[in-house]
Amino acid sequence: MASRSSDKDGGSVHTASDVPLAPRTNSPDRRCSSSDTSKSTYSLTRRISSLESRRPSSPLIDIKPIEFGVFSAKKEPVQPSVLRRTYTPDDYFRKFEPHLYSLDSNSDDVDFLTDEEILSKYQLGMLHFSTQYDLLHNHLTVRVIEARDLPPPMAQDGARQDMAHSNPYVKVCLLPDQKNSKQTGVKRKTQRPVFEERYTFEIPFLEAQRRTLLLTVLDFDKFSRHCVIGKVSVPLCEVDLVKGGHWWKALIPSSQNEVELGELLLSLNYLPSAGRLNVDVIRAKQLLQTDVSQGSDPFVKIQLVHGLKLVKTKKTSFLRGTIDPFYNESFSFKVPQEELENASLVFTVFGHNMKSSNDFIGRIVIGQYSSGPSESNHWRRMLNTHRTAVEQWHSLRSRAECDRVSPASLEVT
Repeated sequence: MASRSSDKDGGSVHTASDVPLAPRTNSPDRRCSSSDTSKSTYSLTRRISSLESRRPSSPLIDIKPIEFGVFSAKKEPVQPSVLRRTYTPDDYFRKFEPHLYSLDSNSDDVDFLTDEEILSKYQLGMLHFSTQYDLLHNHLTVRVIEARDLPPPMAQDGARQDMAHSNPYVKVCLLPDQKNSKQTGVKRKTQRPVFEERYTFEIPFLEAQRRTLLLTVLDFDKFSRHCVIGKVSVPLCEVDLVKGGHWWKALIPSSQNEVELGELLLSLNYLPSAGRLNVDVIRAKQLLQTDVSQGSDPFVKIQLVHGLKLVKTKKTSFLRGTIDPFYNESFSFKVPQEELENASLVFTVFGHNMKSSNDFIGRIVIGQYSSGPSESNHWRRMLNTHRTAVEQWHSLRSRAECDRVSPASLEVT
């Protein structure tokens, strides 16, 4: 009774702020009435709600339970064991591909072969030449001296008459510029030609060191295709240009099977008011040589084709003994403006021959039936710039190539 009255006297009414967050456990004999328990629970709930409302929201994070402990023997390991194969020395060396390291591979890389090995491998002969740079006049001199042990002619077709001897000559250029090349004379029926010819290239010294000297030996045949015998290439950065020197180098095969026929510089101009198509044949360079002793006597034939009908033919004069002719000759054709889109101009370069028919050198077609992208571009530029002359260089093509792509080429001779 004393303790109960003591509870009554010492008891007090608790507010929400006075309620402790956890029940006290230091008086296990203390008992609370059901009403007091309800009030305490209600107050605690309100307090927790107010705290939750003041706390900023945070994203929910799904945390999976982490298992700690040692894996049992029944569980499989995370990383499966790798079965390692034991290699024998024979298996190891079987991975190598011997043909990649053989000197008989088809690779053009002959940097690690000596001239004797190259000569034995390809059997194309050797070329003797020299170089010298003149610092005073800023030009490079290349001297083509001689060749020896050239192979017999290769039969390209049945038109070859002499299969025992070659008619060699040499083309000289500084890569990457192959347009400004030089060419020696043709030496008749010999496998040991002596050229003794010098060529000068106007080029700054620093630029010369960035170039590669390319000498290509070719075999001339009037009644067949000229064929490439072999080539020699020398990076000029690897030689002392000022001191100069001369070398014997073995010829290697060339990927260039087709011999270039030369280039032609033309100018086109159309006058709509007069209905005139004006053509200027300015010059040609590095034309295919058609005569062994004199080079060529080239001239240009210009033929106007309307649709598939030959309308008019004109030609330049021929220049004796040259493969780099300068013409500067002008021609005019009457072409009404409504017929211009159906017109084609066929340019054919011949070597003049007094004893027989003229020797075909090369051809291009410009106009409706152009023989290539370069020719089509020249024609479009002329159509877009009336009354203004438009110049452009063109690489000559073979007759067969022009006949295959241009119907206008089939209508001319």
